[in-house]
Amino acid sequence: MEALLISTGVVALAEIGDKTQLLAFILAARFKKPVPIVLGILCATLVNHGLAGALGSWITTVVHPQAMRWVLGLSFIGMAIWTLIPDKIEEEETQVAKRLGVFGATLVTFFLAEMGDKTQLATVALAAHYASPVMVVAGTTLGMLIADVPAVFVGNKFAAKIPMKLVHSVAAAIFAVMGVLTLLKLDKLFN
Repeated sequence: MEALLISTGVVALAEIGDKTQLLAFILAARFKKPVPIVLGILCATLVNHGLAGALGSWITTVVHPQAMRWVLGLSFIGMAIWTLIPDKIEEEETQVAKRLGVFGATLVTFFLAEMGDKTQLATVALAAHYASPVMVVAGTTLGMLIADVPAVFVGNKFAAKIPMKLVHSVAAAIFAVMGVLTLLKLDKLFN
């Protein structure tokens, strides 16, 4: 249960202001059909984070636990730094797959936008950290939906009222604490 809660919270915070949230705003403004957009986000995230969770779980079988502790600790600290850097969306990401319909365009653009994104890499790290990749993927997917579904329904008006710097700072602090605790072998607090 802890893997689900931590994964949900960290990704929900990290996703605010992320390029995929900006993509949700753009798709909502362009298509004005929230249900297929939300379903596209859900499906793209499940596939993307499912693959990331499987990778994180697999990594623990091939990397020595002591090395894994360092990789995970430094990864969480890297996520903390990356979370403080604002994302910009590439225009070509919004142009992909126009002829696939609203659901298809959302599915393809979200899946591609998440490739190598901080939330995908966080899913890999969290799945490696917790021995429960299904709960991590469920949590990271829920975190994505918590951040992106309101973006679909309320658009830029809502985003303008969110203190992005504070939200990113809180997410970065959580990642940093997890990194330091992992490096200090105090990560038993998370298990």
